[in-house]
Amino acid sequence: MQHQRCVYSVATLAASMLVLSACSGTATENATSSVTTSVSTSAAATGAQGTHNDADVAFAQGMIPHHEQAIEMSDMLIGKQGVDPAVVSLANRIKAAQGPEITQMRDWLQQWGVGLAPGGADMPGHTMPGHDMSGGDGMGDMPGMGGGHGMMSEADMAALQNAEGAAAGRLFLEQMIEHHEGAITMAEQEIGEGRFPAAIDMARNIVSSQQAEIEEMRALLNK
Repeated sequence: MQHQRCVYSVATLAASMLVLSACSGTATENATSSVTTSVSTSAAATGAQGTHNDADVAFAQGMIPHHEQAIEMSDMLIGKQGVDPAVVSLANRIKAAQGPEITQMRDWLQQWGVGLAPGGADMPGHTMPGHDMSGGDGMGDMPGMGGGHGMMSEADMAALQNAEGAAAGRLFLEQMIEHHEGAITMAEQEIGEGRFPAAIDMARNIVSSQQAEIEEMRALLNK
């Protein structure tokens, strides 16, 4: 009888060890599966965020001072008397749209570990977006700016600053149409060559919104 009990105990112990081994194996598999799932989810999130390329950097570096100048032009106009209220309203909308975009593009450059463009409006000692460092065409050889892309020269900005009343409103519209057309060219280049999804989305929005504003400004000029 005692011998049978020993055999039984050994068998029971062996069975228990098999169960524990199976449970341990299942736990290890579950842990491995969990880690794999976590890594896959992280990779998917990174992929969804997207990577950037040189075109994305040039877009942000070029569009920041471009937007800054548009805001400065708008501020100049808003501070004047005798300007068509419809033109003033447009200037306020331009400020409201482009200010947050500047903030977003600055965040991207910081995220990418890239600074603002050399010689741009944000460099020390160069605080005026309309300042002409190129000798006439606005932004010179600044990355992403090409041959100026609608940027106003120092003389252009002075003319707007000195204009008054209805003449100021008309000059603002004429200059901003050219300015917007340059922005659209830059945005279209980003759409075609960029890789960062959020930057491409912004570029598409710039094309659609600023093209609509160009049509609005042309209509105001024809009034």
